[in-house]
Amino acid sequence: MPIALQIAAELGVRPPQVQTAIDLLDGGATVPFIARYRKEATGGLDDAQLRELQMRLGYLRELHERRAAILKSIEEQGKLTPDLRAAIEAAPTKQELEDLYLPYKPKRRTKAQIAREFGMEPLADQLWADPTLDPAQAAQPFVKAEKGEGGEDFTTIAAVLDGVRDILAERWAEDAALVQSLREWLWQEGQLQSKLAAGKNEADPEVAKFRDYFDYAEPMSRVPSHRALAVFRGRQLEMLEARLIAPLAEDGKTSLAEGRIALHLGWRHQGRPADDLLRKCVAWAWRVKLSLSTERDLFARLREEAEKVAIKVFADNLRDLLLAAPAGARAVMGLDPGIRTGVKVAVVDATGKLLETATIYPHEPRRDWDGSIHTLARLIAQHGVQLIAIGNGTASRETDKLAGDLIQYMHKMAASQPGITLPAIEKVVISEAGASVYSASEYASQELPDVDVSLRGAASIARRLQDPLAELVKIDPKSIGVGQYQHDVNQSELARALDAVVEDCVNGVGVDLNTASAPLLARVSGLSGAVAKSIVRWREQNGAFGNRQQLLKVAGLGPKTFEQSAGFLRIRGGDNPLDMTGVHPETYPVVEQIIARTSKPIEQLMGRAEVLKTLKPEQFATAQFGTITVKDILAELEKPGRDPRPGFQVARFNEGVNDIADLKEGMVLEGTVSNVAAFGAFVDLGVHQDGLIHVSQLANRFVSDAREIVKTGQIVKVKVLEVDVPRKRISLSMKLDAATGKTGKHDKSEPRENRYAPPPRGNKPGGRAPQAPSTAMASAFEKLKGLQTR
Repeated sequence: MPIALQIAAELGVRPPQVQTAIDLLDGGATVPFIARYRKEATGGLDDAQLRELQMRLGYLRELHERRAAILKSIEEQGKLTPDLRAAIEAAPTKQELEDLYLPYKPKRRTKAQIAREFGMEPLADQLWADPTLDPAQAAQPFVKAEKGEGGEDFTTIAAVLDGVRDILAERWAEDAALVQSLREWLWQEGQLQSKLAAGKNEADPEVAKFRDYFDYAEPMSRVPSHRALAVFRGRQLEMLEARLIAPLAEDGKTSLAEGRIALHLGWRHQGRPADDLLRKCVAWAWRVKLSLSTERDLFARLREEAEKVAIKVFADNLRDLLLAAPAGARAVMGLDPGIRTGVKVAVVDATGKLLETATIYPHEPRRDWDGSIHTLARLIAQHGVQLIAIGNGTASRETDKLAGDLIQYMHKMAASQPGITLPAIEKVVISEAGASVYSASEYASQELPDVDVSLRGAASIARRLQDPLAELVKIDPKSIGVGQYQHDVNQSELARALDAVVEDCVNGVGVDLNTASAPLLARVSGLSGAVAKSIVRWREQNGAFGNRQQLLKVAGLGPKTFEQSAGFLRIRGGDNPLDMTGVHPETYPVVEQIIARTSKPIEQLMGRAEVLKTLKPEQFATAQFGTITVKDILAELEKPGRDPRPGFQVARFNEGVNDIADLKEGMVLEGTVSNVAAFGAFVDLGVHQDGLIHVSQLANRFVSDAREIVKTGQIVKVKVLEVDVPRKRISLSMKLDAATGKTGKHDKSEPRENRYAPPPRGNKPGGRAPQAPSTAMASAFEKLKGLQTR
């Protein structure tokens, strides 16, 4: 079947749609470009369908190449029959193709081959065709007088019959239909079993991590992704022993797999002279040949399916994180918590430009709490900081407490001065995963060449609060920390999936051409890393882009690249208002028709839903751009430059809860979802150990996938069900008590000033009672006079 027809059948779409998409992909078009600007050509295939199409296209082309190589190999051996050719050409998967090729695949010299070389195959055929023959008598003519030159021994009847066994067992083990039938049966009926590896001490902390799998068994087809990967990791680390368990007969000893083999072969024991030998051959085929290879194949299948789920979970979490609400153009102070090495501080302006850095030591051993507040207050006043971003690493809760005291102090000082109104200051604890990777990266050294590596992380934390997408694209997606068992899955498949997510997110939001970094531009449809650097270089030499057409002046950016990228690049305040929208330059003539029809300038059309909704798309459709494209243009004009990401809000941690030991059963806390898997969601409570909401505790109804309820980055209220301090496990629930009146999601009905109000003061870290700000600190208030009065 032609590839386009097969993919169309799988996706449930028309073959012409698929063929057009294939032609566009082969022509260099990207998935975001096709999904957004070639809807007419593909009949409206969306980005998810196109990603699936792209993946299947690659797989089927590889299958086609492998099929051609196998046909050539068998043909060269002179063994390619019409039936075999037909079977190979009809094989739908690589696995089935390899099953058919197995008998003809060059391999090392086996015992069965040696037996054939010494003429034992006719005897095997005789005994299989006529079990009434006496094996010993039939074998007598095949006994050799002496051993072979390589030591091959067929000098006894027993040795000859062993050769018969090897020949028949190998023949059956290479029967593609039998192998596939047995494999599917064991997938449905077999079990994955794991036990503690021999010689391992279960009290060992590293071994104890796999305690749940010391005596574990589950039907193969129903093993969840996370359990499969946990077992495989334990086996790889030699902590666990894992095996496939086939169903046993009533005697509890004989595998039912042997009966399945006999049934497939059409043989059963009838007490004939050769039946005992044939039963041994069947048992040998299972125990020596098929059991191990089938276990290997099914383990590979289980791992592959588990990896697909794990990669999808990782990709979904990454998408949620990249599309998290941006705080926007506000001055931000980033705090990278630390204890002995101090808290690293970086202040960035509304555009993300680094203004100032510092290091403070509020925690052990210096405990300079007041001095730290003095320094931070000066930075806030001097740079008009409105947001404080706190990394969630070591000492994050203590640093969050410091920020709370700082905000209270700033407001107290401002309130004491007539005519001074301090802008609202909010603190947010965010994930710092990947910040250290960015700090030591080549790009960070180019972007912040004169800044110490330890301080670059604080700058990254501040910027990722302003715009998570723009900052996180500078980091390898695998370092962002939203996946599970990410080192256990196929790394090339993981990278492909994550790169696709980043590409879709960046192009879905759009990129400001005049402020975007090179790593962000490199994720735009059609732009390579080299071209992205050329754009930044052109911008530095010539100033801001005034219009999209100037892109063609950038070295290395030709018409094809312009076509692929221009629609995703935004220019605010440029020569043409359309350049700030998602309208592609190739469709500007359509907009000109709309302007002519309405007799209104573009400025009076953009954002005017009441005018745009009166227009009929078919009035402006052309042979090149149909009604689907016109509808998209009108939608873009109605909300020009809209950001698809949600509004910004922050979580509030509970005072006095800094460590897992501070958690008590029944506590109701607020936290941020850090990771989501099918079996549940992990929540950052600020205690240096994420808690788990099992899928059964997400809602008062059945939930099959945690993502139905929560997403990475979402703020939730949870109740502590159980705390296991030694194993560092926290069980949580979103099924809160009726008395709380909450659903588990952030209560948007609560007044904003209450939701963001600083928590009451509590004890300082280290057991010291809170102290009033020193008189020396009061001088920091002088800096407030520079703030705008209201």
